[in-house]
Amino acid sequence: MSDMTALETATVWHALAEAMANGTQLDADEANFVLARVVESLGELLPIAARVVEDGKALALYAEAGRDIGAGMRGMTP
Repeated sequence: MSDMTALETATVWHALAEAMANGTQLDADEANFVLARVVESLGELLPIAARVVEDGKALALYAEAGRDIGAGMRGMTP
């Protein structure tokens, strides 16, 4: 259950960060706030990913999500 919550939270922050990156220019405080939440979510996801790799299960699902996050972060400006 906690894994699902972490994945859902990361998905929401990814969507918000992507929308902000594609919208109007963020000021430094806004960018720092969003970046801090994305980093926090990534920190929660890394142990999940490590378990999946160790278990050899469902790696493709996480790989696809990682590609989506990477695509969302491309073009972000500081």
